Amino acid sequence: MLLSEFISYLSLEKNYSKHTVKAYENDILEFSHFCNVQYDFDDIDNVDYSLIRFWIVNLSEREMNNRSINRKISSLKSYFKFLQKIGSLDVNPLVKHKALKTSKKIEIPFSELEMQNVLSIIEYANDFEGIRDELLIHVLYATGMRRAELLELKLSDVDFETMTIKVLGKRNKERFIPMLSETKKKFESYFLKRMELIEIKDASYIFLTQSGNKMYETLVYRLINKYFRVVSSKVKTSPHILRHTFATHLLNKGADLNAVKELLGHSSLASTQVYTHNSIAELKKVHSKAHPRGNKL
Repeated sequence: MLLSEFISYLSLEKNYSKHTVKAYENDILEFSHFCNVQYDFDDIDNVDYSLIRFWIVNLSEREMNNRSINRKISSLKSYFKFLQKIGSLDVNPLVKHKALKTSKKIEIPFSELEMQNVLSIIEYANDFEGIRDELLIHVLYATGMRRAELLELKLSDVDFETMTIKVLGKRNKERFIPMLSETKKKFESYFLKRMELIEIKDASYIFLTQSGNKMYETLVYRLINKYFRVVSSKVKTSPHILRHTFATHLLNKGADLNAVKELLGHSSLASTQVYTHNSIAELKKVHSKAHPRGNKL
């Protein structure tokens, strides 16, 4: 199996993130293990579609949803495309495969009132963790950056002179996000508390734990849930919902779709358009209320 070469290709040539590369690797290793254990077949570089089909059935029987199955098959398909690219495979066994049908996932953003409550009503502790938590929520909502992007922020990325934050997005693509005056003040308060930490191990990173280590993804998720459970009854409260909220609120206030696309770091408008369903709902309300015929029976 040419997995190590494929992993290097994803990392060096495609510039995929460590998280994405690991997901590809895990999916391919999982399929390899399945072939080995279930069918005593250890050469997935020469697998045929029937074995892949058996794996799909197996995943489905384990009650994995179609979206997750499609992701695993996509990883496998990319691996086979790589084998074709380097001349180790003539025909991709997944060339005629059709993705399983999935229901459209609609994520409901937080309302402006919920955001107002979490940033103004909640009393954050006046210590390192309290000030850090408030800044973290504020930055996610004020910039729309991804959780992974926030965790990779370094001190050198925040520029108070130009009032911008440099973000390293997917595939190592840089973008600059304007900084609000309120964001600057919260950063300044946090930096003062950060300097009081007894030991800082990951000094270049902005967001740290109390012990001075770089913050990790599950902690961010737990913090978002902790604070939003107080002000929201939504079932799903996650860092990504804050990104969704950022985009929706901008569009509701009349922001240009292309501008929102640039702020979010999307490569195409198609990715940004998933956030427009709420702004369209808002437009309908405005249209009905403002149009002379809007309230006519």
